[in-house]
Amino acid sequence: MERDELAAWLRLSLTPGVGNLSARRLLAAFGLPADIFAQPPSMLQSCCSAAQASALQTIPAGYAPLLDTTWQWLHAATPPESPARAIVPLGDPRYPQALLETDDPPLMLYLMGPAHFLQPSVLAQMRCLAMVGSRNPTPQGRENARQFAKALRDAGLTIVSGLALGIDAAAHEGALAAPTTHDATPATIAVIGTGLNRVYPRQHLDLARRIAAQGILVSEYPLGTPPLAANFPKRNRIISGLAQGTLVVEAAPASGSLITARLASEQGREVFAIPGSIHSIQSRGCHALIRQGAKLVELAQDVLEELPWPAGAVCPPDTQEAAPYAKDPEPENDALLIAMGFDPIGMDALQARTGLDTATLQVQLLDMELAGAVARLPGGLFQRMGRA
Repeated sequence: MERDELAAWLRLSLTPGVGNLSARRLLAAFGLPADIFAQPPSMLQSCCSAAQASALQTIPAGYAPLLDTTWQWLHAATPPESPARAIVPLGDPRYPQALLETDDPPLMLYLMGPAHFLQPSVLAQMRCLAMVGSRNPTPQGRENARQFAKALRDAGLTIVSGLALGIDAAAHEGALAAPTTHDATPATIAVIGTGLNRVYPRQHLDLARRIAAQGILVSEYPLGTPPLAANFPKRNRIISGLAQGTLVVEAAPASGSLITARLASEQGREVFAIPGSIHSIQSRGCHALIRQGAKLVELAQDVLEELPWPAGAVCPPDTQEAAPYAKDPEPENDALLIAMGFDPIGMDALQARTGLDTATLQVQLLDMELAGAVARLPGGLFQRMGRA
């Protein structure tokens, strides 16, 4: 992208009152952004309002320094092993086809990742699954997200999420942990709600760096954009739009993950949900989606069976075998696992169910916690951990 071309696209994206829909209408009428700015107000008003036409005649505030910053970011000299950078506007052959087919594709995508992932042959044809869920998941929900992401990545899918706390982070981590059998495509894509030169939340800085090394960071927002609350629901349409389907792992009834699921449905994409305990508020959003027609998912294979698989492609591996625990619990703990069930439970209830004294119970719980069979929850509760 030449500097003049970048300047015109950036100016169009920054023009107050001209959103994506109006901008696409202008592009359809006049061609490239530079051609739009060459039009007199009378011509512009044939496809936008007088106020918008007036705004298009004015240089947006902060435009010049942002153009300099963006150009320097795009062309900065970096070590060979550093992630490549790209800005992909509508009409660019690198623009992801799945996202282009949605009702509201961004005017520009800012990308960061290995150079071979930023080529048209990869970006335009990726097979992706979005994974979203609660920012405050249960230990089981977090583990489900990690295990499903790892298995689905191993089957050849790129896992898309939003770099948020909770399920998003677990999904990215699981995809990054998968074997590198399919390293010709990104392991995971993080769609962020800030400029690409900022990471939010800050504790995910290392995760973002790892994604940029094995996947792609994506944003529609100009460099320097802070973490504004309104931007995160808006970016959800990109998360679902990049993917052939969306898997909701855990979600409370008013979760933002349900917004992503709704957008996926409106975009004609598959929606999947993992059920959970009837006593957990984090499962109620998933249960609502299942009642509305989302596919109930118990195994990674349940997802693969519903997604379109290209003709002639190698069949995905069998992902139905459950992952083992880090080590098997001791035999005497089997009865304790059965007594726990799968809902959170306290020491008093466990003692009443098992008849074990406190010291013996604590030893067995610690043993199972170290084995990964049990998770310790706030409030002195414990929960049995299944495997995806």
